Parts: sequence; C-alpha cells; structure tokens
Amino acid sequence: MTSNTSVLNWIENMKTLVNPDQVVWIDGSEEQLEALRKEACSTGEMIKLNEEKLPGCYLHRTAVNDVARVEGRTFICSKKEEDAGPTNNWMDPEKAYKMLFDIAKGSYAGRTMYVIPYSMGPVGSPFSKVGIELTDSIYVVLNMAIMTRVGKAVLESLGDSEDWVRGLHCKCQIDEEKRYICHFPEDNTIISVNSGYGGNVLLGKKCFALRIASFLGKNEGWMAEHMLILGVENPQGEVKYISAAFPSACGKTNLAMLIPPEGYREKGYKVWTVGDDIAWMRIGPDGRLWAINPENGFFGVAPGTNEKSNPNALYTTQKGTIFTNVAHNLDDNTVWWEGLDKNPPENAVDWKGNPWNGKTSDVKGAHPNSRFTAPAKNCPCISEEFDKGTGVPISAIVFGGRRAQTTPLVYQSRDWNNGVFVGSIMASETTAAATGAVGVLRHDPMAMKPFCGYHMGDYFQHWIEMGQKLGDKAPKIFNVNWFRLDEEGHFIWPGFGDNLRVLEWILKRCEGSVDAQETPIGYVPYAEDINLEGLKDFDVETLKTILEIKNDEWSKEAEEITEFYKTFGDKLPAELQAQLASLKERLQ
Repeated sequence: MTSNTSVLNWIENMKTLVNPDQVVWIDGSEEQLEALRKEACSTGEMIKLNEEKLPGCYLHRTAVNDVARVEGRTFICSKKEEDAGPTNNWMDPEKAYKMLFDIAKGSYAGRTMYVIPYSMGPVGSPFSKVGIELTDSIYVVLNMAIMTRVGKAVLESLGDSEDWVRGLHCKCQIDEEKRYICHFPEDNTIISVNSGYGGNVLLGKKCFALRIASFLGKNEGWMAEHMLILGVENPQGEVKYISAAFPSACGKTNLAMLIPPEGYREKGYKVWTVGDDIAWMRIGPDGRLWAINPENGFFGVAPGTNEKSNPNALYTTQKGTIFTNVAHNLDDNTVWWEGLDKNPPENAVDWKGNPWNGKTSDVKGAHPNSRFTAPAKNCPCISEEFDKGTGVPISAIVFGGRRAQTTPLVYQSRDWNNGVFVGSIMASETTAAATGAVGVLRHDPMAMKPFCGYHMGDYFQHWIEMGQKLGDKAPKIFNVNWFRLDEEGHFIWPGFGDNLRVLEWILKRCEGSVDAQETPIGYVPYAEDINLEGLKDFDVETLKTILEIKNDEWSKEAEEITEFYKTFGDKLPAELQAQLASLKERLQ
C-alpha cells in the first residue's frame, strides 16, 4: 500500500520484534471492516446488537482490570527528565524502549498484526498529521476506523515524508503490573502494552492528539488543546466559533452539543458541533486563530447520557457505534447504562459478563467509565465545517471548572496574558461521592494536566508566545462556572441548554456590543445583560449572587495559587508571576 521506506523499515523492525503469524494492512474499505466485524463476533470479542433498533452497532467488554486510562502507568520518555516536567511521569527513553521491547517480544505469536494508517484531521488538510498504529486487536482497528480517517488515502497523502507518528500496541496478557503507555515525543513514537481499553490503546486519541501533538505544536508554532469547538449561529445566519476547555465531569460534551432554549430556537439560534474533545489550532493567513477537530468520532462516557442531558449525543449512538462495558439487554439485544432511563432491563448481562437484573441488583449494570465510540457524522448538529479541513476562526476561548463558591458564573480576562493566567489556575473541587472530602481543589491547567507532553511551564510560555504572534487578533479569553451551589447544596444556575445565555454574552463581549464591570479578577457581566427570558424560578437577583466577587475568598485563592505555582519552579513564565502579583494588589 506504500513505498515509503521510513514506514516499511519501521514495520519490518516491529514485525521481527513481535513475531505475528500474518500482517494485514487496513485499507479503509467497508468490505474489509465488515469482514473484521464478523471475525470479532465469531470469536466473542464483540457482540452484534439488534440490527433494527441499533443498526451496525456492537458491544465489547474489556478485561475487568482494564477499564480506564491509567495515569500512573503513563510516561513521557524525553531525553532529559526536566523536559517532562512535574505533572508527568518520566522514564529514560533507553530504559523505556528496552523494558517495552522485552514485554512486547513475541507477543503477536499466533496473532495477526494489523497496520492502521490514519490521519488526525481530514486527509490532506494543512492542519492534519499522519500516524501508523500496529495492533493485534480487531477492537482497536474498528474503533480507530470510527475515531480517525483510516486507509489508502492516508498513505497517499503521506507520500515519502518521514513526518508521521509511530504507534505500537500489544495486548500481551492484559497484565496490569506490566501495563505501560509510553510516549517518546522526540521520536514521534507511542508504545502501549498490556491494555485493551480505549484511552490506552486508541493511540490517535489522547496519546497522539494531545501528548505528542502538544510537543509538535510547541516546536512548530501551533496548539493542540483539550478543547471542544462549537459554532453559535445567530438569527441573521452569522456563525461565531468558541473553543472551551473543562476538566472531566464538567459537561464538556453536553456543551459541545448544546440545544438552545426554546425562546432562542424560535428566534433562529442554532448551535453547531465541530468537536467535543480536542482542538488543533493554527494562526491562519488572516492572522486569526483557526481550529480543527482532529478526530472523526466521539469517544463518550455512556452513564448519564440520556434524552434530557444530551439528546444529540444519544441520537449519535443509534447507528454504527461500538459500546464498551455497558449492560446487555438480552430481551431485545440492545444496551443499557445507569442514567439512560428509569427502566433497567431485568434479563440482562452486566459489563463483567454476569447475569444481571437491573430491578433487583445493587451492582451497576454498566461500568462508570463505560463508553460509546460513535461516528461524528451521526450527530444531528454536526457543523458543515467539520470535514472541510480549513478550520474555523475562534472568537473566544473559554475555561471552566466545578466550583461550589468563589468563581462567578462568567468573567472575562483583562487581556491575553491574563487569560493564560486564568487558564493556568483552572481547578475543580472534588465531590463527596468521589473522595469523601468535599471541596478539595484539583488543579488542572487548561484541562491539560494529564495530557501535556512536555514541561507545563514551557507549555504556559508557548501560550504567551502564541498571544504575542496573534496580537490584537487573539481570541478573547473567558472563564465559566456552571456549578455554584446554594446553602442546601443545589446548583443555582440551570445549566444545560441555558448555558447558551452565557455564550451569547461572551460573543457580545467579543463584538464589543455589551459593557461589563471591572473587578479585581477581570470583567464581570452586569446581571441585566444576560438574557433570562423564559427562565422559570430564576431572576436577576439570583443571577447577581452568582456574579458576585468576594475579595476575601479570592485572597485565599491567590495564596492557594502561589503554592500551586511553586510546582513549576523557575520554568514558570515571569508573565504569570506578574499576573499573580497584580491580582493580589487589586484584591487589597
């Protein structure tokens, strides 16, 4: 399928290492993928679901010890330890290669090596990058065929170039003691052993699209960010684009596929999804920041996805989707998960493969991190820009976390560097359910802490340098917090579709068509400027309570940030130290 010597030589070396019985190149054809689906069903690796209710959908169960990303087993293998920084696990590349090759040696014996040429981003787009993943898992092949663009066209676009990312995945024995996901940013290489779970083995996802790509972006002058991209279309038919970063459990996919409130819909407002998880952003010929979603599908968390929380996501999963670790309803050969509806199946199999009655059992039918891998083109609100490869111009960048107090519903940074500061101090509070301790702050700068492929101090510096290049064409930067609580512990802001009311104010600020009040932390809306029309049981006075800035709370926050910043030592950009100092001054 290719005459690229760098590709062929590397595959030959890996073949000698893992010793497969045969090698199959993935050409991207529906015939080949269908044959693989049938083979996976014949061995029990996948189960075909009800063709009438869920056409082209399948169920897969991972090993019980292999159900999520393993941050403790994820390494950045840069030549110098300091280049990995304090937020990453580091391993010396020579040591890592030796250890991984010892584990992988001969592990494909009796198995097939699948060669997956894939493109992150539309094939041939100036934004896009090529990867090749070798795997012994049909499940990985079929997921990668949904999540990325795979096949012959990718190799044609690569030609003889050596600019591609090498990925080796070996299931081995799924031994959690020998499970490693290692990234070699200086070598454009990813190696994953002893896992079969999506986030650890779909090497195009977080491994390439964030950890390797963030390093490439720093060196090549672009950005790889853990951000959704959405377009807001106003009644005049103009579309403005926003990218937004949130840590997990903060409603990222829900925001990406937001359905406008009824009053907005009647006026003609629409929201278009470009991406729900990752944005690659470059400065365009016009000097503005342009973004693409490098993925081709959604790898979403199933539990909690339902008709009310995210109807667009639910609809997206109704065909051509692979479900992982959800419950299997035997009565009609469909799937179920907690939070889907209030009618759990009685005759089912849980995610571990055990008989399960949802009406009487006190164990969960689906794993809390169970997933769906669904084609983006299924999404009812997918943007027509999604597949074009030219990107969309970003008007606003939004950061957000889950904070019970302190942080207001929305505020705008004072300028780009202040916006980088706002992103760098992003944090979410743990909930009682998760940890037993409420309000423990977990810092997650730009929602990139688990995904930055190099030193986070250098990453902040890269943001500052991008701002210098963008100048007055830089997107405006905002922070949102949908999660303020009242004294009884209830959310004050209604959230979901009503978040559009906040996005509308953000876009008005980008146009300069609405004023704001200056506070020590940045620009906060006048409550009257956020449209509350059609909202029941919510008024301007309530809104004012979640827009209020309390200097004493923020003074405590500033001390907390001071401690957090010490993590980065002398790599913390002077600009961010200055931002912190001036925040403290303003709070006096």
